[in-house]
Amino acid sequence: MKNLEEKVDEILERGILVDFLPTKKEFKEALLSGKRLRFYMGADPTAKALHLGHAQNLMVLEDFRRLGHEVIFLIGDFTGMIGDPSDKSSARIKQTPVQVQENFSLWKEQVRNILDFDAKENPVQIKYNSEWLGKLNFAEVLELASNFTVQQMLERDMFVKRMQEEKPIYLHEFLYPLMQGYDSVVMDVDVELCGTDQIFNALAGRTLMQKLKNKNKFVVSTKMIADEKTGMLMSKSNGTGVFLGMDANGLFGAIMSQTDGMLTPLFLGCTRVTVTEINELMQSEKPRDAKVRLAYEIVKIYHGEVEAQKAQDYFVRTISNKEMPAEVAEVTVAKDEIKLVEFIVLAGLAKSNGEARRKIEQGGVEVSEKKESDWQRMLTKADDGAVVKVGKFSFVKIKF
Repeated sequence: MKNLEEKVDEILERGILVDFLPTKKEFKEALLSGKRLRFYMGADPTAKALHLGHAQNLMVLEDFRRLGHEVIFLIGDFTGMIGDPSDKSSARIKQTPVQVQENFSLWKEQVRNILDFDAKENPVQIKYNSEWLGKLNFAEVLELASNFTVQQMLERDMFVKRMQEEKPIYLHEFLYPLMQGYDSVVMDVDVELCGTDQIFNALAGRTLMQKLKNKNKFVVSTKMIADEKTGMLMSKSNGTGVFLGMDANGLFGAIMSQTDGMLTPLFLGCTRVTVTEINELMQSEKPRDAKVRLAYEIVKIYHGEVEAQKAQDYFVRTISNKEMPAEVAEVTVAKDEIKLVEFIVLAGLAKSNGEARRKIEQGGVEVSEKKESDWQRMLTKADDGAVVKVGKFSFVKIKF
């Protein structure tokens, strides 16, 4: 059995945690002190699905829960309506309450396999910051604002850049760090876990904790998942990323589509494979084998070993060997004919006719193993039994 210090070192030295405020030494001492710390990580529901970048942080949060610490997964349902300006060259589009509700409704199910909400002892807690932020009156907001200066807010890199580019900075964006900071005060946390893009906001919470509660809070940041060669980030805001709501085949294929520069970051952040084994895999002369192992390990976490093996077999058979899947789901059409774009939406392979049209125009759709370029094509009873392929991994059979 590993002792406490060995377990702590495994977490601290994996290479995921990169910034420790005030210091890494003090943080480690707190972890070894025997005191039960209260950790939290927050996420604003600006998309319906979380991606692997969030999963990395949540897996670290679970690591600390397993050490016996109290952990909170905070849903930013109030801050999500405002929009965090972090790392943005323009103001975020504000979400409506309905959009926010729709977006976070599936989150708990998506992360159930990496955060233990049902543990008999010390389960992960879920909180929503609308419970306290929505109750603040204007006088209380002004009192919070009095703890910061305009000069402090203007130190943020994205604000400096916007001013240089003569782009607007909206007043509500200054208030976002106050709101995130106030989350720490209300929950009385000891540690905030965040991405490196959130350090400014987390430090606002550290300031408020010191001024309002005379208490120090640790800020621990995680390395953002990025291609080691290009620096391209995995980000829901940029419309990129591998999302947790994908089925097993789609998730496996999405990992296999990642660049080689993403392999080590994803292995370290999104699997439980040891650092020693990761290094051995990455030094192999067959990088594709490492990518297959990565895809298998990630799918196993979210869908189980059986589905992971099926997804691997499916990928090898349909993508590597270019064979038709043995089983293809049928989609029944309740009329004599249907537009191809409408059928793709009906099959759940596009969210709208416009998206389906783009997939066709970009060469990503085949009907009966022939690439289809005409987005206006009609499918009729003569196409009964034909297989429509959308992208590299999705197959559906037409049934009239």
